[in-house]
Amino acid sequence: MASSLPTVGTRITHSGSLGTVRYVGPVDGTQGVWLGIEWDDPKRGKHDGVKDGKRYFTCLVPNSGSFVRPTAAGISYGVTFLHALTSKYIEIPHGSASLEKVILGSSGGAIEVEAVGLDKIRNNLARLERLREVSLDNECVSRADSPGEIGRTCPGIRGLDLTKNLIATWGTVAAITVELQNLRSLSLNQNRLMPPDSSQLNAVAFQCLEELQISATLITWDEFQTLLPHMPALKAVEFGYNRMKAVSSNTWPANGTVQVVNLDSNELDSFQDVCSALHNLSKIQRLILTSNAIPKIDPPPSDEESPKVDGTVSRSPLHGIKHLALAFNRIATWHDIDMLQHWCLELESLTLAGNPLIDDRSHASYARPFTIAKIPSLKSLDGAAISMRERRDSELLYLSHIAKQTFASVDEKRAAHPQWEALSTKHGVTDAPAAPEPQDTLSNRLTTIRIYHGASAPPTSLPADERARYLGQCKTESLRVLSTMSVRTLRMKLIKSLKIPKARQGSVRLWMVLPDGHLVELDEEFAGRDLAYWGVDEDTQFILVDE
Repeated sequence: MASSLPTVGTRITHSGSLGTVRYVGPVDGTQGVWLGIEWDDPKRGKHDGVKDGKRYFTCLVPNSGSFVRPTAAGISYGVTFLHALTSKYIEIPHGSASLEKVILGSSGGAIEVEAVGLDKIRNNLARLERLREVSLDNECVSRADSPGEIGRTCPGIRGLDLTKNLIATWGTVAAITVELQNLRSLSLNQNRLMPPDSSQLNAVAFQCLEELQISATLITWDEFQTLLPHMPALKAVEFGYNRMKAVSSNTWPANGTVQVVNLDSNELDSFQDVCSALHNLSKIQRLILTSNAIPKIDPPPSDEESPKVDGTVSRSPLHGIKHLALAFNRIATWHDIDMLQHWCLELESLTLAGNPLIDDRSHASYARPFTIAKIPSLKSLDGAAISMRERRDSELLYLSHIAKQTFASVDEKRAAHPQWEALSTKHGVTDAPAAPEPQDTLSNRLTTIRIYHGASAPPTSLPADERARYLGQCKTESLRVLSTMSVRTLRMKLIKSLKIPKARQGSVRLWMVLPDGHLVELDEEFAGRDLAYWGVDEDTQFILVDE
């Protein structure tokens, strides 16, 4: 191909940069033929296909184009699949006559030993038919080999990574995969494929494919819909970083296999449109919308607005979603969280970090508990599991928040807090006005602990009679502390309070008495942890010894 002019759409690499030919021909004011290239990396570009006011080509990404000569040094049009495979996975045997030496990795280059049998290892690795997982990331693959060669050479491949290569068409992808009958996972990230043409897609090329990654390919929603009928076993698809601003009205065809859809880092701004487009995915479990531009969660459509199948209202597939990622969007109100519970009735895990609602400092102290209270099915929030105790505390805190508000009617209260009635029934909370909460003063935050100053180290456990006898021999006093105080700070405070001489301060040891009478020594390993970590409350006992 290098000896003749490429066609529009051809992929090239030039001096380490990948690009797509968008124009072949003359440029006014110059002699000879030029190639108009849209570079995968926009920083490599100089313009948008316009020179001296004349447009020669158009770029998918603004200002990512430039002109180069077809004869420029360093231009490559890529290699075949098997050429790349053998170059990466096969090392030519050195021959029995050659003496090979290797440096021991742990010797820092100081120890060199003679190696025996390396050619045997190379021969084993060269058996390409044994390969199951293959990565040809950035290996300049641009085309398939002669029919039958790939199938004869490496028929066992189950996972294939063709990220960042020079493949220009889905027809080329199909020509490779049709010979890999065991293929289950395919990654085409960072390629620039022309829109798929159904006539180029072999009927069995993607029959067994379960996982497809096409992130950063700039594929559109409609183009992806063209591919779907050819992938009947697909379970998971990732197409993030595709500058996708919206999903069209072209709804996903009826599908009972897809469980995971990842739309991470696009520019989507309508949660409802995404849900409508995924309407026909009856088995979807996980939806990833991280780092988009979604500003709100609209109410689900009414029965009249919902899509119908054979005249019957079809249940939204999002009712079955268990994992939803909405981190780093633009969600800003609690009403949006209330709406999530209506969309996703079985939601178990949710990510919301990076949204204005969560990042707002005025919400920081209660953002997590309020979210937990509003979504009763939730088991994990922002990667942290929700315990039964945390759920109970969160729901009670939320109810106390509601109790402090005034509403004109029960309907208004119900509209503002959809979970109010269910939570009130669950916890036996009445509509009686809540008692005024104590003011958040420093005094109210202090906890009283009891300190026993012993002359010798205590036993490892303190049964009731022995504990009374040991503690009766100790000097005792009470101390008021903050739960945020670290163990190290508490030890220093005790040293000062008990007036321990400087000469004995280095030998100070501190124990906490657990509710069951056992002791735990708070040594230097735990010095940075605060008292709240240990569950310190009123009248918790500590023993200090300075032998």
